Amino acid sequence: MGVWGFNPLHLAGINLFNLPIEEWMFFVTIPFASLFTYEVINYHFPKDYLKNVARPVTYVLIVILLAVGIISFGKWYTSVTFLLTALYLMFNLWVLKVKYMGQFYFAYALVLIPFFIVNGILTGSFIEQEVVYYDNAENLGIRLFTIPIEDSVYGMLLILMNANIFEWLLRRRGKAWPRY
Repeated sequence: MGVWGFNPLHLAGINLFNLPIEEWMFFVTIPFASLFTYEVINYHFPKDYLKNVARPVTYVLIVILLAVGIISFGKWYTSVTFLLTALYLMFNLWVLKVKYMGQFYFAYALVLIPFFIVNGILTGSFIEQEVVYYDNAENLGIRLFTIPIEDSVYGMLLILMNANIFEWLLRRRGKAWPRY
């Protein structure tokens, strides 16, 4: 659809279902690394420091994401990413009623550090030609360094979905929250 693309200079040239193998590996490595970071942070910081603000933060995020997603309707990357993230936050708040959103937000804030380094390089920081390029007609055109702001929202959605699955699997094994 032209929302984003990949610079063939940086690719192996192997595609599966019209996506480079590197993009498929992204869907394995990034969730794994993020969940590993999430669990290490939970182990070393078992207290939920953001417990009292997690619910209000979630409501604020939902309102902002819904508003921007609706206003930006037609900009594929923005509208789809922001609306899906808002809906998924609602699902976590009202259906799943997760108890670990404070811990998730704390871990996500720390995950943003390597995110900005790695995604910055992929989108053109410190290199001549970016690995991933974006069509600004399909996003807000707001960049955090060289990274479209939508990437951070998409990252939150991806990591939260994986954290939910991870927490569900732990609960099935009798490791209810909090674990430590």
